[in-house]
Amino acid sequence: MAYTEILYDVTDAVATVTLNRPDRLNAWTTTMETEVRAAMARAAEDAAVRVILLTGAGRGFCAGADMDLLNNIQGGGERRGPPPAFDLTARPDFQMQYGYFPSIPKPVIAAVNGPAAGLGMIMALYCDMRFAADSAVFTTAFSRRGLIAEHGISWLLPRLVGPARAMDLMFSARKVDAAEALRIGLVDRAVPGGQLMGEVRAYAADLAANVSPRSLKVMKRQLWDAQFQTLAEATAIGNAEMLQSFRSADFREGVAHFVEKRPARFTGA
Repeated sequence: MAYTEILYDVTDAVATVTLNRPDRLNAWTTTMETEVRAAMARAAEDAAVRVILLTGAGRGFCAGADMDLLNNIQGGGERRGPPPAFDLTARPDFQMQYGYFPSIPKPVIAAVNGPAAGLGMIMALYCDMRFAADSAVFTTAFSRRGLIAEHGISWLLPRLVGPARAMDLMFSARKVDAAEALRIGLVDRAVPGGQLMGEVRAYAADLAANVSPRSLKVMKRQLWDAQFQTLAEATAIGNAEMLQSFRSADFREGVAHFVEKRPARFTGA
């Protein structure tokens, strides 16, 4: 499809999805939602893509829902039903309107280059990891708009920062800078703004070149699903997956390239 509100690029096995409404701090619209979903499906299905990055154009990541969209909802319009499930084989928890990122069989990394508010913050939280520029600012925003904990953030946020901090961030909707976000576990790395894309691309390129895509796919599913499992269940699943990995071409390659002291040539098989 032709994109009007995002950019899509694939370089060295890394797909970059860029929210592209910089004049509105990449505020979220229904068009953007459709295009991001299509781009994620495209990257998920492309065998040449091994890692996905999500970022924003200009000085913002995503300022949340566009005010025109909110005004339309307030006026009784723009109440669509949820889209079809992204992956029908995924657990129902990961078939939600915005909560489908965990069902994408490849790592999705957010490069938060500026403000991430409301729904924009939620989209960053659904990514598997978050790298933030030192200019990034996070706010839940909802309580200051008369809204509530939307789209699963009441489940996501406490798992990252703990229940009490999640209460603080939800109740106050205060702004959290990159340094605090790193300290409380909201992001995984905070770097100077000019270095953000270089650092996140280097990390993604290392995964794409040197890590088994089959391992990434299986481990991502294990880690997200484990949050609904007991230790015994997670152990049993891990043991079964280990037996399957022993039979894989990537396991044979993993041993061979280590013994032969050469770069890996993983295929994902």
